[in-house]
Amino acid sequence: MLAIVRLAMSFRPVAAGGNAAIASGPDAGTATATTPAGSPTFSMVVKEYLDAFIVAGLVALLLITFVVRTFFIPSGSMEPTLQIHDVLLVNEFEYRFSKPHDGDIVVFPPPIPTTNDFIKRLIGSPGETFRIHEGIVYRDGKPLFEPYTAQKPAYELEIKNYNIYVDGTPMDPTESNVPPKSQWTSPDTIPPGCYFMMGDNRNNSEDSHIWGFAQLNGAFATGPEAGHKAGFTGHAFLLFWPPGRIGILH
Repeated sequence: MLAIVRLAMSFRPVAAGGNAAIASGPDAGTATATTPAGSPTFSMVVKEYLDAFIVAGLVALLLITFVVRTFFIPSGSMEPTLQIHDVLLVNEFEYRFSKPHDGDIVVFPPPIPTTNDFIKRLIGSPGETFRIHEGIVYRDGKPLFEPYTAQKPAYELEIKNYNIYVDGTPMDPTESNVPPKSQWTSPDTIPPGCYFMMGDNRNNSEDSHIWGFAQLNGAFATGPEAGHKAGFTGHAFLLFWPPGRIGILH
């Protein structure tokens, strides 16, 4: 709408007859100003504001389409970090040029049937060992300090023997995304392209301890979404609503 108005203002009508003054002398044929020298007309001011709004709108459209999107939190799986009804900004550009990092809060399609993306914390990356013992998460043998969690996990978990074992039971590849042995580099490290995701509300989160690995790209290897496109939608970096909770996400 603004662009249409601005375009219309670019077409200046030509006066026919009336009291239009015609200059004589060396400058004959040029129009004379009807306002004091150096004073912008109302039309000029409007055009400047319209130009600014149009440029801002185009930049916002490009950002929303290709770089940043907003996401609404519908559940409590990431409490206390994220609350129900929080609104986030998600960088959709970052993971096209750099790999995700441990600790990132990621939006992604999970390897189970759903119409919505999930949001979880990335806890384990390819090539790392991973286990949960007596409520403590160990990555590469080191316990993690996790002040962002609601409570400690109430289950035991370990990646070993080319599978994810929860309370001593290996995951069923027909129900979860656990790549076949041929796609692993070792029996006890997270396979290439796979990531272990967990909600901060550990015992009230449908995450990797239920449906296996998320994947950065390619197609899900096993489970109900086997063969469907995998990927990461983006990195959630800013909580901007409600106003009292605005802040950078960690």
